[in-house]
Amino acid sequence: MGKSSVKKLALAAMLTAVAVVGSTLSFPVFGSRCAPVQHMVNILCAVLLGPWYGLGVAFAASLLRNLLGLGSLLAFPGSMCGALLCGLGYRLTKNLPVTLLCEIFGTGIIGGLLSYPIAIAFMGKTAGDIAFYAYVVPFLVSTIGGSLLAGVLVLALQKNGALRKIQATI
Repeated sequence: MGKSSVKKLALAAMLTAVAVVGSTLSFPVFGSRCAPVQHMVNILCAVLLGPWYGLGVAFAASLLRNLLGLGSLLAFPGSMCGALLCGLGYRLTKNLPVTLLCEIFGTGIIGGLLSYPIAIAFMGKTAGDIAFYAYVVPFLVSTIGGSLLAGVLVLALQKNGALRKIQATI
C-alpha cells in the first residue's frame, strides 16, 4: 500500500467515525431518521477522496449506524446514492455548487425513491401504508441541511487555502 493510500484510508475512517457519531444528532421524519452530518461527510469525501471512497464511507457508516441502533435500513440507499453521485459530480466538474446539487439529488430523489422497495421488502411496510415517494421529503430535508453545512465548511477551507493543502497532502 502506498503512502497516499494509507492517508486516504485513514481519512476515510475518520470521516466514517464523524458520520456515525454525527448520526446521534438525528431527527425522525416519517419512517426515516434524518442525519444531516452524513450528507456533510458525503460532500467532504467527494472533495477530498473521490466517489469510490465516498461510497465506501457511506456504506461503512450506514452499516455501523444500523449495528449500533442509530439508523434504519434506509440509511443505505439515502447515503450511498448521494455519496456516489456527488463524488462523480465533483470529479467531473470540480465545482462545489454542482457537487452540492448532486448530493441533494442523489440522496433526496434517487435515495428517497429507492427506499420505497426496501421499506416494503425488509421493514414490514405494505405498499398501501406508504406512497412510493414518501421518503423523498424527509431525505430532502436531511440532505439540504447537511449540504449547506458542507458548503459553508468547504468554502471556509477554500478561502484560507487549507483545502488545497489537504488535497495536495492526500
